[in-house]
Amino acid sequence: MEPKILDFIKTQHIASMSCLDDQGLPYSFNCMYVYQETENFLYFKSGAGTQHARLLKKNPIVSGTILPDKLNLLIVKGVQFWGHLIQESELIKGEGFKYYHKQLPMAFVRPGDIFVIALDTIKMMDASHGIIKKYSWSRAAAASLTEDKV
Repeated sequence: MEPKILDFIKTQHIASMSCLDDQGLPYSFNCMYVYQETENFLYFKSGAGTQHARLLKKNPIVSGTILPDKLNLLIVKGVQFWGHLIQESELIKGEGFKYYHKQLPMAFVRPGDIFVIALDTIKMMDASHGIIKKYSWSRAAAASLTEDKV
């Protein structure tokens, strides 16, 4: 993955995500996330009874954005992504729980389940140096490059 994308996602904390409701309309929510670099996963914590948790279990596709934690209106910088919810398994659930709370120990006191989003496509725009630069990554292209090296 492009280091600029990686550094940006790793240093931010809030994502705005959208999934589809029962009528096929977008349903948006915000969450505090932790990025897991090895698998390109976003972990977030939410109550199992929330609307977005219920919707994601029916339709696991999600899109979202990540902006800088501290906005500067003179600098446009951010990430757009889409991915999918990894359906619960004890392995993922246990690993996600440990990883999320290791990164955000204050979240341990808040009840909820850990959800895992596998990022499939990422696009980033960075105009922080006066010139607009765009970066992108996709899981499919990364897998293809890995297969070519084998």
